[in-house]
Amino acid sequence: MYDIGREIDLARLERALERGYSPARTSFLRVRPQSIILEEPPLKIRMNPVSVKRGGSSYNYTVFAHIYDFGAISLCFAYEDQDAPPAALMDAAELYPGQGDLNAFFTEYLELLGRILTPHIPFSADKDFYEEYNIYVADRIDPRVDPVVLLTGEKGPLSSQMREEVLKNSLSYLNDDLTVLSWDGALLFSPDSPGDLMELIEFACVQVLELRYYDRELTRQMTRMYDDIEQADLLPRYRRSRQYHSIMANQMETYAEISEITEKIHNLIKVTEDVYYARVYAAVLNVLRSGQWNQSVARKIEVIQDNYSMLSDEVRIQHSNFLEWVIIVLIAFELGVGIWQIFL
Repeated sequence: MYDIGREIDLARLERALERGYSPARTSFLRVRPQSIILEEPPLKIRMNPVSVKRGGSSYNYTVFAHIYDFGAISLCFAYEDQDAPPAALMDAAELYPGQGDLNAFFTEYLELLGRILTPHIPFSADKDFYEEYNIYVADRIDPRVDPVVLLTGEKGPLSSQMREEVLKNSLSYLNDDLTVLSWDGALLFSPDSPGDLMELIEFACVQVLELRYYDRELTRQMTRMYDDIEQADLLPRYRRSRQYHSIMANQMETYAEISEITEKIHNLIKVTEDVYYARVYAAVLNVLRSGQWNQSVARKIEVIQDNYSMLSDEVRIQHSNFLEWVIIVLIAFELGVGIWQIFL
């Protein structure tokens, strides 16, 4: 998942891509429409499949992209083997630990997606700033699949505390399904296709990506703000006030832009009536530390607001001092004129 830094008109983009890519909107198939509310469903386009060689074998991945209206995109590589037993997941997890060997392919497809979208929207993504998540799926619970080993990648004996930490984020709806969530992966046992759960997990990951992105942008803005204030303090008084006004204008622009975007992020999806999906969604956000990123963004926005207030007070004081000097000069001028007229 990447951020491209700009909001996107998805309806316009969907019309532009209709002929070549048959785009579709994300929807949930196994729940009632009113159970999950999407403010603006992301656009989904299917891309060319990719064949990856590993250990003397070739693995064919289907590839598709999700495009979100607030400027986030996700690239999904899906490998499927309908004939494999659930225990094959243990071997599959060892093929690309941490997705490391797939990074070059993700970068290649990111550039390809950029070439597809650039004629229609501004596209600029930082290939080194992303969120990644692995989802393992089997159609039935198998005791040979150890969720802790699968999700942590640790082969050695783990402590009971570590196992408990991973398994505490386990949820079930029926006796024959199980969802286990970790900070960089999930294991889904489900007799039916868990496509809805996979979409739900992606939405949570995208939210965290965007919070990380705007946390970073706010840090940059604050650093620049402090540098600008420091430089403004070195200017003469009459120029300092003008520079303060410029800094305040930039701060208000940043505040308005990020407040609008973060509001969209928080309202990306609302899970209302489906209790199980609501629990899964909340659990993913909790595992990914969404609350901490949200607090960091809110705290930095407060700092910007506080600095705006202080600069506003400083400008007001300088303006009052200027008016006081104008009044003093006018009074002195009137006295001078009066004295001049007396002695004339």
